Amino acid sequence: MMSTLIAPALARRGIHYGWAMAAVTFLVMVATAAAMGNLGVLLLPVQKEYGWDTASISGALALRLALFGLMAPFAAALIAKYGLKRITTLALTLIVLGLAASTLMTKVWQLWLTWGLLTGIGSGMTALVLGATVANRWFVERRGLVIGILTASSATGQLIFLPLAAAVAEQYGWRMAVLPAILFCGLAGALMWLFGRDHPHEVGLSAYGEAGLTKAPAPMPAGNAVKAAFKTLGDAARTRSFWILFGSFFVCGLSTNGLVQTHFIPLCVDFGMKQVEAASVLAMIGAFDFVGTILSGWLSDRYDNRKLLFWYYGLRGLSLLVLPQSTFSFYGLSLFAVFYGLDWVATVPPTVKLAGREFGRERAPIVFGWVFAGHQMGAAVAALGAGLSRDVLLSYLPAFYTAGFACLVTAFAVMTIRKGGGAAVAAAPPLGPQPARA
Repeated sequence: MMSTLIAPALARRGIHYGWAMAAVTFLVMVATAAAMGNLGVLLLPVQKEYGWDTASISGALALRLALFGLMAPFAAALIAKYGLKRITTLALTLIVLGLAASTLMTKVWQLWLTWGLLTGIGSGMTALVLGATVANRWFVERRGLVIGILTASSATGQLIFLPLAAAVAEQYGWRMAVLPAILFCGLAGALMWLFGRDHPHEVGLSAYGEAGLTKAPAPMPAGNAVKAAFKTLGDAARTRSFWILFGSFFVCGLSTNGLVQTHFIPLCVDFGMKQVEAASVLAMIGAFDFVGTILSGWLSDRYDNRKLLFWYYGLRGLSLLVLPQSTFSFYGLSLFAVFYGLDWVATVPPTVKLAGREFGRERAPIVFGWVFAGHQMGAAVAALGAGLSRDVLLSYLPAFYTAGFACLVTAFAVMTIRKGGGAAVAAAPPLGPQPARA
């Protein structure tokens, strides 16, 4: 394995291999974000070619977003049972198949199969749970910062690929526009296969910042991974903290992936902007989100995560309410891009930290997986609801106003999470090999 050669070389230079794992995971999540985000850019070209109504296409995207979230808790359990490399490789293969097969589609049901089912399952297996798992396994110190960096990968995917996809689609057609995402997914999968490892003990290390000698992990349990995921849900669902986190992330998805990522470009086109310019604004949002999410990770290691979420949801809600009052020019939307972009997914590091605090280090990835499922349920509701709003009311604006008010309510709700530490659910045996504590 390449990792057994590289890890000692990095250690001699004072670099923990956990940072290499974070880098490879970042690339995987960038590839997933590229595959997810590109489809929003291609909505209008596909609609123009086939004449399908907005609701039909939005329904397929809503299915993708729902599966993106619903797969998360099972992905965490499958990663624990079968390992990062196997699950990540399988996931990226499904994404590539979905994107490639979509170039041959002629019927709406094929859109649902490719953009909905295949890309939804594949991207769900490499969602934010992958980043949370790597951060929890490989880092004790700097965990919040690592979560912030990995979460920012979604912004980077947009920043790199959205304007490119929009330009390629305009010049060469939407089928060619999916090619860069396919190639990058293949590259990311190859790097994870070559350099990825499941646990620090496999390269003779403890987690970054963890004291003590490396010990062998706990044996792999024989139980069913799906059953284990539901068992964790049953335990967590008995606590008020879980439902607050779940509900807040529902609104997070409602106000980001499902609404802005899916419908922002068509909204801008409705108000006279060119598609490439609208994609550039969305990429600008991604650029500011990259900065904001990493900063959020740094802040989550130092300040009350409840207060951070209060400000994030509050500012996001206000920015969505103000958006319809903008001039919908490139310059008029730049201010929105700054404020909205800074907290696009800045909510993730505080939410992951709160999940770890409330439910314990071993169970945190699966609990967060269920919380993330709520995020994507909200995204699916927004994707479908905004499409219906456009078809029935001839406007996207009611959907944006609804999301803005929901964010303001959520800002106050997160402050009701109890202050202080202590796991809300009693510790349970880990679902897969975990590095033993000193």
